[in-house]
Amino acid sequence: MIKGFGGIFWRTKNMDALKKWYGEVLKIEMGDWNGTMIKPDPENETIFSFFKEDDPYFPTEQQVMLNFQVHDLNEMMEHLERVGVSLAKEKEVSEFGQFIWIKDPEGRLIELWEK
Repeated sequence: MIKGFGGIFWRTKNMDALKKWYGEVLKIEMGDWNGTMIKPDPENETIFSFFKEDDPYFPTEQQVMLNFQVHDLNEMMEHLERVGVSLAKEKEVSEFGQFIWIKDPEGRLIELWEK
């Protein structure tokens, strides 16, 4: 029944700064309505998963973690370095792909994944 991921919504204390950061760092351009439409292609898949409240995979005080699938993780890491965003955790490689993590201006951990 589910066709795809519908959206991710959260409150922010500084709309302009957050929109600017997501635009510069992740190249996600937000519209005047403070949102954007991301249209997946056949090479993109969205995972929706539950974690126990004490699971250490991401900070326990963080209720939601975003995961963005990227085309080329090395290219993304070069871009992050150019714009002055450091990794929050070291790169990991597993049978699921390669992963890195960064934090947005409000301290939310974000996972970037190359399948």
